[in-house]
Amino acid sequence: MIFKLKYISSLIFFSIFVSCSSKEDSFFNEDALILSHDGMEREYLLYIPENYDSSISHPIVFNFHGFGGTATDHMYSADLRSISDTAGFILVYPQGLPSDDGSPHWNIAENGGDNKSNSDDFGFIVSLINELSLEYNIDENRIYACGYSNGAGFSFSAACHLDQFAAIASISGLMSDWALDNCDPPKPVGTMIIHGTSDDARPYLGLDDFLLSVDEEIQFWTDFNNTDSIPQITNFNDGNLIEHFKYSNGTNRSLVELYKINNGYHIWFNFSHEGKNTNQLIWNFFSKHSLGAR
Repeated sequence: MIFKLKYISSLIFFSIFVSCSSKEDSFFNEDALILSHDGMEREYLLYIPENYDSSISHPIVFNFHGFGGTATDHMYSADLRSISDTAGFILVYPQGLPSDDGSPHWNIAENGGDNKSNSDDFGFIVSLINELSLEYNIDENRIYACGYSNGAGFSFSAACHLDQFAAIASISGLMSDWALDNCDPPKPVGTMIIHGTSDDARPYLGLDDFLLSVDEEIQFWTDFNNTDSIPQITNFNDGNLIEHFKYSNGTNRSLVELYKINNGYHIWFNFSHEGKNTNQLIWNFFSKHSLGAR
């Protein structure tokens, strides 16, 4: 039975990683919705804000889990539901399929050697947007994506490869060389990056011939969005020294922002700045971007 997830009752889930015994046992999401795409049943969690009004259009925020993760697990660690209620956006936590070794993942490129499977993840997200548009009043100019680690890398690739996203946020993830070589969205894409300098899984300096450094990402997106080349810089401390770089005045009022967490590790960060936590900062950034004329 297909039904809308409003609140997930008792948390029951498994996050089985490389050691899982079969692909079917590699993840479990309670109360997941199902979308058939490319011959596969794809799962996702859907949260509809309390103030949803079918007479007006609502933004969508996609939030992608990391490698080996589940949508349920990620929803609890990167929980935007309360912000969805106050801001009125529809929130989606999609589930990646198992790779050949059984680990749920997102493919950051079209089919080929840069991927861990043949899953059509780009097509899945497009189909999911189309599916949601049939049931809900969606503002197609305000579709956003964020993610953690592999999910953050997928957000970069989706912004480059698809035309739907007005802004993205990367948390402890990096943009791939494939995305760089295939990045030409029709309009600017607001880009927020939150990254720790001590991240050993997605190093701040990148990985040669695979993942860009954070500085290379900033250079690409400030050039692409035609923002100011010199940022406004604010430093604050929330357990770590955090440097905030804001590049303004991009085409279509687009922005590029970086939160550089000194000695920060490979996590979904939970810091506060000017009374707002990380998740609120992400939404505030998204809310400033639209594909429509402004």
